[in-house]
Amino acid sequence: MLFALLCKDKPGHLNVRMETRPVHVEYLNKLNAEGKLAIAGPFLDADGKPNGSLVIVKADSLEAAKALGEADPYAKADLFESVEVKPYNWVFNNPEA
Repeated sequence: MLFALLCKDKPGHLNVRMETRPVHVEYLNKLNAEGKLAIAGPFLDADGKPNGSLVIVKADSLEAAKALGEADPYAKADLFESVEVKPYNWVFNNPEA
């Protein structure tokens, strides 16, 4: 099942995001290699700078999806003001459909 992780950065934490980005990308590459990552990328502010993330993962349960989010280096670096995890149904342009 797919789950969307909607992550909102803490204000003024762009430096934390940029400093942590290499290990975050490494983590997402690992999830991708394991077949657990569907989609990932940053939300952008009016100036085009990242200020949050959308990560869609494949997991067996809501708890498992939350655990994947909690293991993300961005979460461990305390970048996020909030993280909302929701079941997701990819209808349009899903390459697996």
